[in-house]
Amino acid sequence: MPAQLVEIRFKGNRKAYFRWHEPEPLRPEEPVIVETDRGLDLGHVSATGAAASTKCERCAMRAAAPEGGERSDASTPAEPPREPAPDRPAAAAPQAERRVIRRATSADTRVADELRRVEDDVRRKARERAAAHGLEMKVADAEWQWDRNKLTVYFTAERRVDFRNLVRDLASLFRTRIELRQIGVRDEAKRLDGIGRCGRQLCCTWLPELRPIGLQIAKDQRLSLNPTQISGPCGRLLCCLRFEHDFYVASRKRFPKEGKTLATAHGTEKVVSIDIFRERVTLRAEDGTSRTLPLADLKRETEGAAAVAEPALTPPPEPPAPAPPPAAASEAAPARGERRRGRRGGRRRRRRRP
Repeated sequence: MPAQLVEIRFKGNRKAYFRWHEPEPLRPEEPVIVETDRGLDLGHVSATGAAASTKCERCAMRAAAPEGGERSDASTPAEPPREPAPDRPAAAAPQAERRVIRRATSADTRVADELRRVEDDVRRKARERAAAHGLEMKVADAEWQWDRNKLTVYFTAERRVDFRNLVRDLASLFRTRIELRQIGVRDEAKRLDGIGRCGRQLCCTWLPELRPIGLQIAKDQRLSLNPTQISGPCGRLLCCLRFEHDFYVASRKRFPKEGKTLATAHGTEKVVSIDIFRERVTLRAEDGTSRTLPLADLKRETEGAAAVAEPALTPPPEPPAPAPPPAAASEAAPARGERRRGRRGGRRRRRRRP
């Protein structure tokens, strides 16, 4: 029986892929113990089977990991980041070589809950040590590995930070392997979670990937370009703009463009605005009167007006012009040729005259 591919979710919506070799398959949201680089960790099953395979292939097509950044540990000092070589091949597809060790017990879950409670104190101490070293960085979150063999500290910064001394200080304080990882502000919001201005959970916490968002997306949705109105708690453009963009583009293709002039049952009218949710179109006639009608009624009116105007606009076919007789065409050509030769001869004689 082939091993089952599963997607495991950890704290902060961090996800990874593992293999389960036991005959009884795992179920979603089931806690499990998995193997990591240096030890064991506890996570929850978020996808299995075909769903996990599809997500794994999608992650392979990304150019970078969702929470990429600089990182260092106590055993290996931090080095300056290097620019990738231009001829470097694309990243290979993630092979789920690591395996799920076993299902987590109630005792394992209690240990993980206790680690989650002490992580706030770890983050506070990490902030104090960073301030003592004079580093311009914001410690966003801390995450203990289940076996306490590694402590990961996530931070944000405007520029590159030399945190080698901080790593050594934290390693001597917590007596474990320390990993510092720099993330972006959107990744920080994804880890910390929260409620948006819409009253719902932040979109970045459940979206599979964080794709770039530009002002052109807000323009396509006819939104205000005021940054305070289209920005999220992280200070960047709302993630829902990208999530809903495909719907707006597909819906607007069924409507006429704003500013276009149409021939309807009431004459010539101009499209003032459209409402893709109620499927209504607002028109303005030449005399300044406006009306709003459903999109289906507008299509019937424009089709009827086009059918009425088509016979009047089509001109009658013109009769073909009579072809000239072949004899007249053959006699005219030599006469023109003889006159040309005569003129050329006369000009040559005038030039030779002394």
